[in-house]
Amino acid sequence: MKYFPKLIGSNLYLSPMCLDDAPIYVKWLNDKTVSENIGLDMKVTTLEGEREWLKKNLNGYNFAIVLKDSDKLIGNCSLEDMDLIHRNAVLGIFIGDEEERGKGYGKEAIKLLLEYGFNNLNLNNIMLNVYSFNTRAIKVYESLGFKKCGTRHKSHYFKGQYYDEIQMEILKEEYNEIEPFIYV
Repeated sequence: MKYFPKLIGSNLYLSPMCLDDAPIYVKWLNDKTVSENIGLDMKVTTLEGEREWLKKNLNGYNFAIVLKDSDKLIGNCSLEDMDLIHRNAVLGIFIGDEEERGKGYGKEAIKLLLEYGFNNLNLNNIMLNVYSFNTRAIKVYESLGFKKCGTRHKSHYFKGQYYDEIQMEILKEEYNEIEPFIYV
């Protein structure tokens, strides 16, 4: 088996990432519809570079997003820059497979990460960064309980314009007030 369900939701599971998936990640990270929203539109991702990144990050809190019914890899999510003393981390996510976007999989993956981060790793604050032009993602984050906590004004140059980078966060106490997410 290529994937190993670590966190299991209704429609998908999060698995440790697999080094063999480097070519898929390279394809996605060079796809403008993915790279523009995560701030990598100016970067060229190579197969060698992605393999090196995967080797360094396989043992962290980086997960493949995999559909339960088909074991199909559709994206990646992570808890990065984790500080276990101060109990905080930064969430990152993308759905790379274009035909699987807009189906709620990103939202479900984030719910799994929040549940894991707050109730397994005992984190207290999980934040993320999103560009102001990515209104669809902002709506999803807000629907999950994230609140804007800061703005880095006109810090991202994209297609001839400057955009704000918005910081959003959710606290454990706020998360626990929301309807609990039950692992399947």
